[in-house]
Amino acid sequence: MSVPDAQSSSGIAAAPEEQIHITEDEDRLSAFFATYGRHLALLQATVATCGSLFMSEALGWPPCVLCWYQRILMYPLVFLILIGILRRDRGLHLYVLPLSLFGASISLYHYLLVKTDWLPPPPCIDGIPCTVDYLDILGFINVPFMALTAFLIISFLMGATAVSPDDRTDEAPSLRDRQALAAYAIIVLVAAAFIGWGAII
Repeated sequence: MSVPDAQSSSGIAAAPEEQIHITEDEDRLSAFFATYGRHLALLQATVATCGSLFMSEALGWPPCVLCWYQRILMYPLVFLILIGILRRDRGLHLYVLPLSLFGASISLYHYLLVKTDWLPPPPCIDGIPCTVDYLDILGFINVPFMALTAFLIISFLMGATAVSPDDRTDEAPSLRDRQALAAYAIIVLVAAAFIGWGAII
């Protein structure tokens, strides 16, 4: 066999191996989201919920009307995701995504309202103006930006979980299995961290 023939044969043999590696990486990523996606979404929702309460109760930053709209959409996600984990609900994304995507839309509107003059006047007629900027890090990170990031992370995790193959068994849900205990731990630890932080300051 000539040298070019040998090189072409080795190239053809290498191609399936690369495809196998890619498939294995995709399988590992898919398995990761199937196993941990819901808990990561619960972590994000809990941090966002406790963080918003920390800002208003510990730091004394009263929320505006748009802030309340975002809270109304974020707070239920903690309970919805927790119940979905406890029930091992494979359709969890069906009732989390509408709230998280709508919340992301409001957060984006709120962010552009604060940072630009592209949008019509806000609905905040009385009380705290919707253009108030309590936080400004690096010129673009503020409270609406953090809320937008939280909603988008939850939406991504729910979407990734929805398309990942669910290899869990059909065992009856338990309030004391590892998944349930991990969910409880997330809520308790995050809440305790913010309560402790608030007590210090």
